[in-house]
Amino acid sequence: MIGPRRLLGVLFLATAGTLYAQTVPQQVAEVLERQVQAHQTVAYQLQEYLFKSIPKLPAPQSAQEWTQEESRLREQILNQVAFHGWPNDWVNAPPKFEDAGEVPGGNGYRMRKLRFQIVPGFDSTAILYEPLNVKGKVPAILNVNGHDPLGKAAEYKQKRCINFAKRGIYALSLDWIGFGELNVPEDAHEFGASLDLVGSNVLGLFYLAMRTGLDYLASLPQVDASRLGVTGLSGGGWQTITLSSLDPRVSVMVEVAGFGSLQSNITHPVDTDCDEQDPPDLARGRDYTFLAAMRAPRPTMLIHNGEDNCCFRADLVKPYIYDQIKPFFRLFGKEDNLAWYENRDPGTHNYYLDNREHAYRFFTEHFNLPVARDEIPSDPEIKSFQELEVGLPKDNLTMLGLAKQFASRIQREPVPTEMQARAGWASAERQKLTSVIRYKPVEVKNAWRMWNTKNHLLQSLTYRFEFTNGLTAAGTWLKAIAVPAEAPATLVLNDGGRKAAGEVVSDRVNRGEQVLALDPIFIGESMPLVPDSTPYALLVSTTGSRPLGLEVEQVLAAARWLQQQSGHSKIRLETMGIRSEVIGLAAAALEPSAFSEVVSHGAMKTLGYLLEAPVPFRSAPDLFCLDFYKDFDIDRLAAMAAPTAWEPHYGPKPAPAPPAAE
Repeated sequence: MIGPRRLLGVLFLATAGTLYAQTVPQQVAEVLERQVQAHQTVAYQLQEYLFKSIPKLPAPQSAQEWTQEESRLREQILNQVAFHGWPNDWVNAPPKFEDAGEVPGGNGYRMRKLRFQIVPGFDSTAILYEPLNVKGKVPAILNVNGHDPLGKAAEYKQKRCINFAKRGIYALSLDWIGFGELNVPEDAHEFGASLDLVGSNVLGLFYLAMRTGLDYLASLPQVDASRLGVTGLSGGGWQTITLSSLDPRVSVMVEVAGFGSLQSNITHPVDTDCDEQDPPDLARGRDYTFLAAMRAPRPTMLIHNGEDNCCFRADLVKPYIYDQIKPFFRLFGKEDNLAWYENRDPGTHNYYLDNREHAYRFFTEHFNLPVARDEIPSDPEIKSFQELEVGLPKDNLTMLGLAKQFASRIQREPVPTEMQARAGWASAERQKLTSVIRYKPVEVKNAWRMWNTKNHLLQSLTYRFEFTNGLTAAGTWLKAIAVPAEAPATLVLNDGGRKAAGEVVSDRVNRGEQVLALDPIFIGESMPLVPDSTPYALLVSTTGSRPLGLEVEQVLAAARWLQQQSGHSKIRLETMGIRSEVIGLAAAALEPSAFSEVVSHGAMKTLGYLLEAPVPFRSAPDLFCLDFYKDFDIDRLAAMAAPTAWEPHYGPKPAPAPPAAE
């Protein structure tokens, strides 16, 4: 015998088939288009969240106290952050350089082509500018690249190195990963995140590359190892502050437009959007202001441009990386060793004549050489890219290739088959997953009703969910009017946001269910930037949280809210796309009791797909979580979610790209 409620459901479905089903998709699409909040609002909320992570600079009372703290910070940053996951024998390896011959030309100096090993199988190239007719030991300067496709062949960099050599200073010009002779697709900097995924912090590779150059210069018999310098523009400026702060051998440095503080980076996130510059956990308890302070009392010049058309404009970063750093130099009685210069000619992103002449002056003064105030003209001596080309092995590794190599060596303990052992395994794995994605439970503090509809047999409520950590998500709840309030409930996630979830939502509504289509942070309407939220994702990661963790927190909080609203202890979870698949499975793995089943459309079978496809980091920044693939894979997450059933569908995968800019 059919009860009254069951009969109502049957009658509704029959009615839906004749009167309702044809109109649901259009109605649902219109409802899901309703905007809850602007992307700028999401960005502001995320900024407020991140501002709480900015560490406060200490106030040491003596030079000795700060010197001891500098040493501790160096060891901590290198061992706990940069070298996380890197083999010790690679970290401690001596420099391996190969002389590839001399470059013809030069007036008062000569140039030698060098090939060197960053890590086994991954080589790079360099040019050594050697001054002629020098007596005794002389200074040396490491010249590092920024994001210039020409790499070591960039004219402004050649002129700088030539001028150093003509003044009796050895100059080593390194190519940078992704540029110059390493300008190959799989060395694009977003592939650095693939190293994070397999358990090796991306900062480690970049640090080993730049440190190897310094090691080489220090080993030359003609070089005075007490007078080593570093300089570079943009990404080269970032390398300059990073290496010069973390390696006490660097006595003098000149950085150009290469870094800002967390304060300025959070306020202007587009200033910094490379994984190596905001690597996981670097700013957890410290900031680039700490790195600047760690230069005290060694001579340090910071050059920033007045109207930089790339990043780190002088007026926007000076209060944080210069003004508040002066007291640290004052502790040593060396306040004049910290210098600041604002370039206004041309004032854009550059290391042109004005900036170069300030660098010559600073280096020669602090290397106790005749002070150089003007550049020595060298236009006829500039070489072409081909003339400076060293050559690399055809099978030279790339960042993506290195990540694949690491992935091939991953070994995990098998999932136990015996029930009791499996329960203990799952419990331990949940603790590990909590740590890896930095999961911290939140609750729905307020479910703000922003809009509603109630017509043509369908009702909806559009929500802005405010969570206890101050972040928000957008969601739309829908149900047929005739369906009872305690109808089964489904939570829907879609990589393209809830606007793209109409087909699944319509299907579940037509089945007599209530549905919540959710845009957790970094998805759909809850993206802080469109079309690319990479800078915010990196800032979340470098300050110690993880984008994936924030998403899982919101999904589980929304699931608990839906349980309360629907009266069901378990709800269905249905996802579309690889990002939503992982978010959903990670949520179910952490709280198996929350869901009756997880259905994943457009699913991937393994996280290795991210490397093999490859999936661009910028289209799925939440998935490239440090250690994630090293410790977990899709099958293990599904096993941890038991007894929640998982139903994957491996059809065509929609491109996990963000929506177009609005």
